[in-house]
Amino acid sequence: MNRRRPDGIDPVARSRARRRALQAIYAWQMTGTRADEVIAQFAHEQAHEVADLAYFEDLVRGVARHQEDDLDPALAPFLDREIEQVDPIERAGLRIAAYELRHRLDVPYRVVINEAIESVKRFGAEHGHTYVNGVLDRAAAQWRAAEAAAAAKKR
Repeated sequence: MNRRRPDGIDPVARSRARRRALQAIYAWQMTGTRADEVIAQFAHEQAHEVADLAYFEDLVRGVARHQEDDLDPALAPFLDREIEQVDPIERAGLRIAAYELRHRLDVPYRVVINEAIESVKRFGAEHGHTYVNGVLDRAAAQWRAAEAAAAAKKR
């Protein structure tokens, strides 16, 4: 069965890439290892999982590149604590979603939020996904205001 959409994207492979990116960003946050080293560590496992390797690498490199100057400051108004005080899995999920919302405008905001929630649900604390959902809902309403407004009109 062909899972690819007409635009060539395989949604299942993208989901796997996001899950692997969450694990890689978590490792990067915890160890301080360079993004390229983390990518290399995870790329081998990634190949066996049939994931979108290019998307995985874009997420990890994008978060590493933009975390200090863009992602963390942009997330700050939506958090109830300093970013470094957020659970590491939730923090990784928020950073990946913030990168996608701000730098991957080709990905619908609802897909970004849903994928972040599912990844954090899978790897994070019991109710961590509800925190991530709340933060990302508010962030997306501001960062992707036109897209969110259009979606709200369709409801």
